Amino acid sequence: MTKQELFENIKRKRSFLCVGLDTDIKRIPEHLLQEDDPVFSFNKQIIDATAEFSVAYKPNLAFYESLGVKGIMAFEKTVAYLHEHYPDQFIIADAKRGDIGNTSELYARSFFEHTKVDAVTVAPYMGEDSVKPFLNYNGWVILLALTSNKGSQDFQMIEDAKGERLFEKVLIQSQTWASDEQMMYVVGATQGKMFQDVRKYAPNHFLLVPGVGAQGGSLEEVCKYGMNAQCGLLVNSSRAIIYADKTEAFAAVAHDEAETIQKEMAKYLERIC
Repeated sequence: MTKQELFENIKRKRSFLCVGLDTDIKRIPEHLLQEDDPVFSFNKQIIDATAEFSVAYKPNLAFYESLGVKGIMAFEKTVAYLHEHYPDQFIIADAKRGDIGNTSELYARSFFEHTKVDAVTVAPYMGEDSVKPFLNYNGWVILLALTSNKGSQDFQMIEDAKGERLFEKVLIQSQTWASDEQMMYVVGATQGKMFQDVRKYAPNHFLLVPGVGAQGGSLEEVCKYGMNAQCGLLVNSSRAIIYADKTEAFAAVAHDEAETIQKEMAKYLERIC
């Protein structure tokens, strides 16, 4: 999916919602545990209930890998289901990969050739040669830049002698590797006004923004400081949608939660389209 196609979907749906499929078998409704594949059954119903309000889905690989082979199969079935039934959805493998070049090549092959997702989250710490293999495919790299966790302060905010912070170095240097047609950045919703600093260096890139909802990030602040002329945002909500209810009505409740977020997003989109 191209950048323009993603923006067209955002305009059409009046939404820039990404639903995070952080599917924990210990948190899904108990009645689903009787299914042959409880994780996929949960995902399928969440997708069917929320697809009209979202433009992207983000399965977090840790939740699937923790279940071994069955979990990986559930992940692959989820991606295949999206391709077959909702081909306009942007699919992000939230894997946070980042290793030496030949290992990254195999990770990239796995996600872009085998599973056929649209994007993969990648850690930039090991530098260009660990990221480049992902850029050799017709997909997107979503680079960790400024995250929402408390520990982001440990390294990402360190300043050099010139006062340049590490996350700013990541934004500047990585743009020599790829354009805003193939690279996005992860910026946590809890960073608030820091979005202004990100936009100084990456004015035209899409930003994947986790942390709205259960983590306390403000959608209003994200849009105020982070939205650009093509929206430039994919705002992820996971727990606030998928775990809003634990009864047999969980999908209907997820539908309502996603619709509430989409309606708020539509108001912010009025500024640009």
